[in-house]
Formats: sequence, C-alpha cells, structure tokens
Amino acid sequence: MNPFRTRRCIRCISVCMFLLSVSRLFPQNAQTKPNAVVEYRTGNYEKAVSICQEEIAGDANNIDAHVVAAWSLIRLGRYEEAHDYAAAGRKVSRYDPRIIEILGETSYYQGRNLDALRYFQEYVNYAPEGGYIDQVYFFMGELYIRLGKFHSADIALSTAVHWQPKNAEWLARLAYARESAGDHANALLAYEKALSINPQLTDARRGFERTRKALGAR
Repeated sequence: MNPFRTRRCIRCISVCMFLLSVSRLFPQNAQTKPNAVVEYRTGNYEKAVSICQEEIAGDANNIDAHVVAAWSLIRLGRYEEAHDYAAAGRKVSRYDPRIIEILGETSYYQGRNLDALRYFQEYVNYAPEGGYIDQVYFFMGELYIRLGKFHSADIALSTAVHWQPKNAEWLARLAYARESAGDHANALLAYEKALSINPQLTDARRGFERTRKALGAR
C-alpha cells in the first residue's frame, strides 16, 4: 500500500483551490502566453517548472512561482531541487505556510527526519488550521513511526484522522502505530474502522488479523 496516494488526492484539492486564487497573478492574455498554473493543473510539470523559472528570472520575489515550481518538482520526484526553490522562496516570504510545508515534505523524502519534523511543527505553530494541516500531521505521524516513537505517532495520526475521518489508509497507519506501541485493543478498533471504509485494504486486513490474534493470546 502507498500511504501517500490519498494524501496526493488531498493535495490536488488544496492545490486547485490555490491555483484559482493565483490565476489573477498571471497576465490577462494568459491564453496566449505560457502559464505555469495551467501547466501544473494539466500535469505538465516540466513545462510548469520552466515557466516558473522564467517568472522568477523576471521577478525574484514572485513567491507563487517558487511554490508552483516546488510543487511541480515534488511531483517529478526531484526533491532536492524542490527544496532549493522552497528555501529561496522562504527568503521572499519567511512565514508562507505553503513554503514551510514544502520544506518539511522535501526533507521527509530526503530522509532528513528531524529537519522535516521541525518544519512540520513550525507549520502547526503558524497555521494550526491551515490548508495542509491534515497532511502535515500525517507526515509527522510517519516520521514518528520512522523514529520508533509510536505514542507520538498515535497522537499525530489521530489528529490527521480527525481532519480526514474517512481516510482508510491513514486509519490503517494509525492502527499500525498503536499496534507497534502494544496498544492492541485500540489498534484493532482503528483497523476495523479502516476496513469499514475500504474492505479491500490489504494492510488493514493483515493488521486486523495480527491484533486479533494478539488479543486472543492474552
């Protein structure tokens, strides 16, 4: 199972809302000129990056161009480059929550766990109800699992699920954190809820069987 598949869907929704809001920042004759927003929206990420580079060359303080470039590079799996654009963007707008989230996400994918946690915690401080708060807590939960801090993972993933209560994959990860912490009873409840949403979720089914056996062996 790819635990980030549903998170990507959530990103798409959030990004679409942002794209609508920033479209006014591009020239009025955008239908005849290259537009990074349009290219990103249609999945032409390389083209979006190229356009953003031109935008930034013309205006180094164009924060939206930094954001769209970084988002596009994340989609291309070029995390170091995305991180660089976000770092440059932060010099323009230090407290932009989009930039902070990107720095956390790219740090996560590069394996810089403590840096990622620091950025995500910073995001929570600056934007406790921001547009990416659900995925930020999800990433934090995954980071705590990586670090073997399963109780902290439980707290973070419980918060992510609070924002996305119908996300079966996130519920399965919450259950796994609880199972890893030895809290089999609550893990079983989370696995059951995940399966009630998606009965075909393999990881949830396997976890359900493991925890049920663990409880039965007591």
